[in-house]
Amino acid sequence: MNFKTITINTAVPSPPRARVMIIYTGGTFGMVYDAQGVLLPFDFSLILEHLPTLRSLFLEITVISFEHPIDSSNVEPTHWQSIGQIILDHYQDYDGFVVLHGTDTMAYTASALSFMLQNLSKPVVFTGAQLPITEPRSDARENLITALEIASAKANGIAQVPEVSIYFDYELLRGSRAKKVESMHFDAFNSENYPPLAKAGVKIDYNAGAIRPPSSKSLRLWSTFDTRVAVLKLFPGIPEATVRSVLLNPEMKAVILETFGAGNAPTSPWFIKLLRESIAKGLLVLNVSQCPGGMVVQGKYETSRQLAEIGVISGSDMTLEAAITKLMVLMGEFGVEKTKSLINQSLAGELSE
Repeated sequence: MNFKTITINTAVPSPPRARVMIIYTGGTFGMVYDAQGVLLPFDFSLILEHLPTLRSLFLEITVISFEHPIDSSNVEPTHWQSIGQIILDHYQDYDGFVVLHGTDTMAYTASALSFMLQNLSKPVVFTGAQLPITEPRSDARENLITALEIASAKANGIAQVPEVSIYFDYELLRGSRAKKVESMHFDAFNSENYPPLAKAGVKIDYNAGAIRPPSSKSLRLWSTFDTRVAVLKLFPGIPEATVRSVLLNPEMKAVILETFGAGNAPTSPWFIKLLRESIAKGLLVLNVSQCPGGMVVQGKYETSRQLAEIGVISGSDMTLEAAITKLMVLMGEFGVEKTKSLINQSLAGELSE
């Protein structure tokens, strides 16, 4: 994958207050209309024309852009690998990173990077926009300015948010806890099971008790993915043939079972039998609730007790996005058997232990 590098001259003092790298992948944020009204990728060398207030941040800013910016609906693990490698390659030279990304799959990418970037001690802030930066009412300007502030913020020389996060509409959320919940309003993301890491008003209020401490170890990158993961969303009346086609697919190594409420599922004999046989053959089955809030508690009700007995693993309060990306990373790095023992351990603050 090819990249373009742009240095933004913000007339910073020498030395600057901080050095921040922006990684532009694509998405609504960086789109502009041409003379025919067609949306085209934005030229970041012109960013100061749209955001002259960048000069007042006193930052040294470098932009690395995908040579061919992509719609986030086309994001794949290869793009996650590229973002992770960019951060690893430039980690020692920058105080923080801002990733500009389309909103549709931002929570997946932020979750993936949360697991990929082991021993993180610097901010990696994802942001984007619901309207292009050239639109009069665009949310792009405030999102980028505040994301840069957070990426460069330090207290006593230590990064204030040394983890992967998503900043959107005045709230900073843990990357491995966020979900996209809105397509038409500016408050596009929510985190039902974990409080915001910060809220931006007249000043940015950091929720220190909710933020992970920085690691003292060297950054490591987990970048091998095994994508043989399927999602089986349960619904009343789900046909046996549908369940069979997913659980008995020989290509699949793991299946995420999206269950009802606190992890409940049908107790039909054919359903339990299919699950038991699949797990006995080595399939990893992870139980994640369809509810955006709350958690899976297998055994709380009779309709989940049998799941625990046959070896279905509880996903606790993980989001679907975190569950998918965590499985892909762990299976890619360690294989299926070790993943079974690691999947319900908190690796990036993605679940409540």
